[in-house]
Amino acid sequence: MSQRYDFEGNKKMTKTISITSGKGGVGKTTLVCNIASQYAKEGKKVLILDGDLGMANVDIFFGRKNVKNILSVMNGDESLESALVEIQNNIYLISGGSGLKELQKMNDVQRQVLLDQVNQLPIHFDYFIIDTAPGIDDNVLYLNSAVHERNIVITPDPASLTDSYALIKVLHKTCKLNRFSIIANFVRDDHEGLQLYKKLSDVCDQFLNVSLDFKGSVPLDLSLRRATKSQQLVVNSAPHSPSSLGIKKIAKSINNFNDIDVSYGGISFFWNHILGVA
Repeated sequence: MSQRYDFEGNKKMTKTISITSGKGGVGKTTLVCNIASQYAKEGKKVLILDGDLGMANVDIFFGRKNVKNILSVMNGDESLESALVEIQNNIYLISGGSGLKELQKMNDVQRQVLLDQVNQLPIHFDYFIIDTAPGIDDNVLYLNSAVHERNIVITPDPASLTDSYALIKVLHKTCKLNRFSIIANFVRDDHEGLQLYKKLSDVCDQFLNVSLDFKGSVPLDLSLRRATKSQQLVVNSAPHSPSSLGIKKIAKSINNFNDIDVSYGGISFFWNHILGVA
């Protein structure tokens, strides 16, 4: 990737983020798209990897149908740059599709070709957001283990807390990860979101040696219901609604670059890790 520097001459870092969950139906993709749109409004460039193999639908929220995916790059049919689709000003999408399962089967030459293309991308991305599948299968684990920040989405559904704990436990035990961010979605208000976080945090404190950071909550208000039903982004259709304000607060919280290890989790590290060479 071409290098970018800030006004002090320091290399700019692409922050890599996963939005993940222990179970489906918690609003992961809606959050990914709204957070990305909020960053784009602020002039940031965002790359989204749609990593949900069964329900790849990020493009739908932007009114686009993406037919390209990482598999075409692996097969040499097109370059990584040409596989990136600009779905909104400052927002680019690459679909993992079935190719995610095949990435670690690439030979050394294929790996090197892809890594070279990653490093030569002409666009600097401020954020690389990965929308993972729900659950604890191998794809979810290695996507979450390759990013700076893992954001686990929970809801008032009791199964959501149980499955989120299971995801955290597996990532901690298997991938040696010990820091996670929590987003409470579909709640009545901030109080309910904070209570959900505390329930999960208490269980983790009792049984696991991990740190949970609460990023905020998103109320399931009428504006969010309408936007989701019509496959629109609530930060665009109702920017002053409680749900939009909650999403903006979460985006700002994620935007904190403190404690980032520049040797870990960047976009090059992510691809090296996914390809099994890190």
